[in-house]
Amino acid sequence: MKDLTKGPITGQLIAMAVPIAIGMLFQTLYLVVDMYFVAHLGEAAIAGVSTAGTAMFVIMALTQMLGVGTVALVSHAVGRKDQAEANLIFNQSVTLSAICGVATLAAGWLLGGLYVRAMAADAATAAAGTAFLYYYTPGLALQFALVALGSALRGTGIVQPTMVVQVLTVVLNTLLAPVLIAGWGTHHPLGTAGAGLASSVAVAAGVLFLWIYFARLEHYVKLERQMLAPRAAAVRRILNVGLPAGGEFFMMFLIVGVIYWVIRGFGPAAQAGFGIGGRVMQALFLPIMALAFAAPAVAGQNFGARQFGRVRETFRAAALLSAVLMVALTLVCQWRPQVFIEFFSREPGVVEVGATYLRIISWNFVATGLIFTCSGLFQALGNTWPSLASSGSRLFTFVLPAVILSTLPHFSLTEVWYLSVATVTLQALTSLALLQREFRRKLGAPPVFAGVNPPAV
Repeated sequence: MKDLTKGPITGQLIAMAVPIAIGMLFQTLYLVVDMYFVAHLGEAAIAGVSTAGTAMFVIMALTQMLGVGTVALVSHAVGRKDQAEANLIFNQSVTLSAICGVATLAAGWLLGGLYVRAMAADAATAAAGTAFLYYYTPGLALQFALVALGSALRGTGIVQPTMVVQVLTVVLNTLLAPVLIAGWGTHHPLGTAGAGLASSVAVAAGVLFLWIYFARLEHYVKLERQMLAPRAAAVRRILNVGLPAGGEFFMMFLIVGVIYWVIRGFGPAAQAGFGIGGRVMQALFLPIMALAFAAPAVAGQNFGARQFGRVRETFRAAALLSAVLMVALTLVCQWRPQVFIEFFSREPGVVEVGATYLRIISWNFVATGLIFTCSGLFQALGNTWPSLASSGSRLFTFVLPAVILSTLPHFSLTEVWYLSVATVTLQALTSLALLQREFRRKLGAPPVFAGVNPPAV
């Protein structure tokens, strides 16, 4: 356990964010490695894997539900120096991960094909996406166990073991991808199915590695059989914090799904370009996401210890760091966005769509960073419902207008990208207003005299 209630806030955020970012980078390489080898299979394969990959937002929503609730409650318990409570939350989180994993297996194998066929631009895209999702479903199911174990460690201020495990799993996935996708050494290429299988095997190895770590090295929170039986009160507390956060990612799934649906008339090249552009954007966001993942642990421990000035300072430091990084990324995407797309595909249509998407969408990077930072602080305060309300606003400001635009004559892809920029900016302003209200409710009025506590933002 690492005590985050003392010492410089900015240093603590950076110290936690760096290994988190490294781990997330290697986690993202799952998708990058798979996409690199899948790209050699053609346009339909890229579009199929990209389309099927949107199902990951559903899993991300559910894992966020589990992970956010675990981090928030464990960090609060650590701040209060209540080890028994932290251990109970951890074990209940493991139980929930098992239940969610079984449900994911059933849903993925029974309904995955129907989903991909509804979203794909043509039959070839649907076939490629269905094959990928079928073999990737076990990996999606095991994500819950990875999140439960990693989130408990993050709540205690420990992030290095999770980073090491993520690196090892990506190395394994990188070794398996060319063998299973392209048939290197076996002369039996599995195509998109091989991409899904490689990722599933790597995730399974990651769960095994973390399980061994907990069994042999972790002592502050540990697996205890008597605490694994579901306890209604603890489960309700985890879900009360986690469900709204999961809802945020589910709304992201809806928004991305709507984009794939409204652009399907432009063909597989458009879906492939958007899919690659979206993956590139996820990779570029890693440092900011790492800050957003570090903030709940730092602010959460201080909130549990009732050091409210340090909670406000955490937001100020995280928002400033995020803004600086996002401005730099915006400049990169304004300069030569096609370089990122051409790494995966040289098809002119794919490159044009992907590069245009990155150039326009980069104008909302700073706003997106603020949204992530606010979300992290809502988690730290143990109330993620305002964050869900902020995300829900985009269902009205983006989804409905996008559907309407798609029915109009001369509808173009750029209209969707510009609409996204405008609605993300509105969401950022909404998040900031809601966070200020939550600060007043839970932290009280900001200090009147400079120097008494860190100033409010």
